[in-house]
Amino acid sequence: MPGPAGGRRDAASAADDAMDGGAQQSGVRDPPGVGSVEQEEDVGEGPPTTDLRRSQPLFIHSTSRPLSEEEPRASSLPNIPNPFPELCSPSNSPILSSPPGGQGPPREGVCHLVKVFSEDGSCRSLEVSAGTTARQLCEMLVQRTHALHDHSWALVELHQHLALERCLEDHESVVEVQSAWPLGADSRFVFRKNFAKYELFKSNAQSLFPEVMVSSCLEANKSMAHSELIQNFLNSGSCPEVQGFLHLREAGRKVWKRFYFSLRRSGLYYSTKGTSKDPRHLQYFADLTESNIYYVTQGKKHYGTPTEFGFCIKPYKVRSGVKGLKLLCSEDEQSRTCWMAAFRLFKYGMQLYRNYQQAQARLSQHPWITPTPLQSVSDSALVAMDFSGCTGRVIENPSEVLTAALEEAQAWRKKTTHRYSLPAACQSSPLSAAIHRTQPWFHGRISREDTQQLIGRQGLVDGVFLVRESQRNPKGFVLSLCHLQKVKHYLILPSEEEGRLYFTMDDGQTRFADLIQLVEFHQINRGILPCKLRHYCTCVAL
Repeated sequence: MPGPAGGRRDAASAADDAMDGGAQQSGVRDPPGVGSVEQEEDVGEGPPTTDLRRSQPLFIHSTSRPLSEEEPRASSLPNIPNPFPELCSPSNSPILSSPPGGQGPPREGVCHLVKVFSEDGSCRSLEVSAGTTARQLCEMLVQRTHALHDHSWALVELHQHLALERCLEDHESVVEVQSAWPLGADSRFVFRKNFAKYELFKSNAQSLFPEVMVSSCLEANKSMAHSELIQNFLNSGSCPEVQGFLHLREAGRKVWKRFYFSLRRSGLYYSTKGTSKDPRHLQYFADLTESNIYYVTQGKKHYGTPTEFGFCIKPYKVRSGVKGLKLLCSEDEQSRTCWMAAFRLFKYGMQLYRNYQQAQARLSQHPWITPTPLQSVSDSALVAMDFSGCTGRVIENPSEVLTAALEEAQAWRKKTTHRYSLPAACQSSPLSAAIHRTQPWFHGRISREDTQQLIGRQGLVDGVFLVRESQRNPKGFVLSLCHLQKVKHYLILPSEEEGRLYFTMDDGQTRFADLIQLVEFHQINRGILPCKLRHYCTCVAL
């Protein structure tokens, strides 16, 4: 008769055998490739399931499918150890954690809600797919607002709490950009004009990339002229090597220091010793391929920038807050424009040039929607013609060209004076004094400061303009025009002669029956202005 000690040993060994059998059975469903040979050999040696007693533990395997990598995890899960990483965590992490502050990656085949604001504060919500690009969303908004269709409409990503904004490229996914925003942050999309988006492929290359900022390229290509070299950059979408002084804000401090920066194919560097390009003195600063470039809208207020021409390199991993932002500041607007254009070419390359070509192709398919048909024609391609005879002839004598231009200007004044004159009984009608209010380029009573901000937001491109009411002269108007990245203001005064009302900007030498005639004239002729009127600032209500 076995003793008590022997009975306890038999019970313990029986329990161990049952546990071993259950474990061997559970090992059949383990992931393949991990001890699969030994498991198949051990299955036959374990006891059958019918011999298991009720007191033995039974290993139950979950039949639920693993979460796919595209499904976002619940943001409310606490950071606790995960006992079943192969069942609950798509990344096989032993910690259950929430996404790193974002809204999770977009899922294909699911409609996403995107809210877009206009410059007047109105907004519109749209349902879009995960692959909707910024250009596609702009075309949807253009159709819904019945706006004039051109490639200058843009979608702007605005972070108000950080005073940062950037224009989305046409190929960027709107949902993907929105999913990177932190939850509860004051971030939004703004639908507005951006005439400077593709200006780098159209404007004078020397004005966009000054020779002093690309001298390193000239050293490597001594046989090529500066204009030819830059044009090759723009046509190919490659990145020029740009260099120049920038103010840098030190990390964790409010102190700004001036360094000499160089943009190369390997990244952005700054020199720790003057303008030296020696590798020993070059300090690596940022990787632009893993970052987005933003304009700083209120640099002095938020960051204490030395000038108002600040910009920021924001790495993808920086979700919210100022920590991790790489703040820079240039001396003037031309320098900032040069750096920003070079950053875009560096990051997107030929994709940026393809976006421009596709935009031009869309306009060529619908030529009737082009707002300014003459904007693509350069002055050097125009010739003076004489149609006084039976057939037209080209005027080659410069003095004869000047005489013909003066005669045409006088004929214009005489013709338009009678064209817009009203009958005697209707000369007091306010039609000519109020017809401009129906035009998209007229912005009513906005201040000088608001005008400069509006033109700056829509692109500091030569020829961008608007007309507003004068704050100093209650009866006058102001033509605000951008030239050489500066906004200039020209006073338009009304005058009356022989019962007729006209408007002038040159003390009556050139008279216009109304503001519409004045704008149309300067869209074709420069007149007293430094350049022709090309693009008018406009705002749409969503």
